[in-house]
Formats: sequence, C-alpha cells, structure tokens
Amino acid sequence: MERDNIIGLIPARYASTRFPGKPLADIGGKPMIRRVYEQVCKTLTNVAVATDDARIADAVEAFGGRVVMTSTSHRSGTDRCAEAVSKVEAEDGRSYSVVVNIQGDEPFIKPEQVALLTSAFDDPSVEIATLVKHADNEEDLFNPNKPKVVVSAQGDALYFSRQPIPYLRGVAEHDWQKSHDYWNHIGLYAYRTDTLHQLTKLAPGDLEKCESLEQLRWLENGYKVRVLPTKLESLSIDTPEDLEELKRRGLI
Repeated sequence: MERDNIIGLIPARYASTRFPGKPLADIGGKPMIRRVYEQVCKTLTNVAVATDDARIADAVEAFGGRVVMTSTSHRSGTDRCAEAVSKVEAEDGRSYSVVVNIQGDEPFIKPEQVALLTSAFDDPSVEIATLVKHADNEEDLFNPNKPKVVVSAQGDALYFSRQPIPYLRGVAEHDWQKSHDYWNHIGLYAYRTDTLHQLTKLAPGDLEKCESLEQLRWLENGYKVRVLPTKLESLSIDTPEDLEELKRRGLI
C-alpha cells in the first residue's frame, strides 16, 4: 500500500472527566497533541487532528499542524475520524484508502508502530487492523484497564475482554503467564475508509455494552480485525497522575 493513500487522524477532545484539557498538557515544552502529531509525521505524510474545540485547533495551527473541525456530538474517536476523513477528502479533492486512528494521549507512540499497523493493508482482505503486545507481567494481565485479545490461527481477533482469557482450568492464576501467551491490546486502529464509514452506522451491541469496548461491536457484526504483535511499549497518559509518574521516572 502506497503511503500517499493513507491518512493519519488524531481525534482530540478538550473535555475529559479524568484529565480536562489533556491534549494541551505541557510535555517538555510542547503540548501533548503536538508530541503525538510530530511522532506520526515521522511515518505518514498525510496527518490531521480532528477536534471539536477551538482551543485545540488554535494550538495545532500554532505549530503548523493541520486541523479539521468536527461535530461535538460524536460518541467515539471512530465517529470523529469518519467525519474528518470526509472533510479532508473534500478539501484535498481526492480519496484516501486507509485511515489510521491515533489516540491523542499517546505522545510516545513509535513511528515503527504506525508503520507496522499500515503494513497489514498490503493484504487486500484486511478491513481493520490493530496492535497487541505480550502481557509481560501479572499486573498487566489482571488490569481491567488493559484489555486482552484472543487471536485466531489466521491472525484475526476472536475476542477482546477486560478479563484475562482464556481461563486456565486447573492452573493457579500466578502461573497463567507461564502456561499461555496472553496479549494486551494497544488502542491504535486502522481501517479501510469504506469500512470506517460502515462501522459508524452500527448500533452498540450487547458485548460492547458489557465490556465497554467499542471493537466488540465490530466483531459482533461480522467484521474481522487483523492483529499484529509488537514488542514496543505504548505509554498513554489518561490522568494528571500518569503525567506526574512519567516525569518521576525521567521519561519526560
């Protein structure tokens, strides 16, 4: 897949229950959204921030980034990306084959992760792709904020869960990682553009409501999600405490 046919979109909201104004949080003298943008630009030539907030738009334009204003009513980053790609295509007078949805709280995202994700679309059968990382410790395995993924022999997601699955019958929980390879989901997605628009028309399903995981809506409706393993760590910032912890560790 030619890189010029791929666009990276970074959905960003100002309102956040746990961290209001998060995209504008200062990280080493730059707002978080700029850190994300610059990392993605190391891999993709077409990148834009999709937001509904003028403060974020002003910050992006201030460092020379591209911004697309979107509706305030979107339920998810997926919906925001769908509107944004339509607007970008209209502005550019062209279409994009693949949309990469990059979380706006991933200032340490690696260019290699984005490149790996987009490589999935060299296979014409792939509709949606995402990344996983081996659950290296017990804390990750049993942390409900780090969803797990069960992967088929063909490399597609069978199920996403906040619980560690499969359940290993007859094995003590502290030995589970010694007996089976568990995978944590990394919340980075890419979709073929036509598939993205289809996804936004789906109503939330029972599985999604149970686990509060949007990707279960896709599986429940028969879409396949290609899974690619990475060894690279992904450090997201969900709360002010996360930011302070990264500073304490000398990472920023």
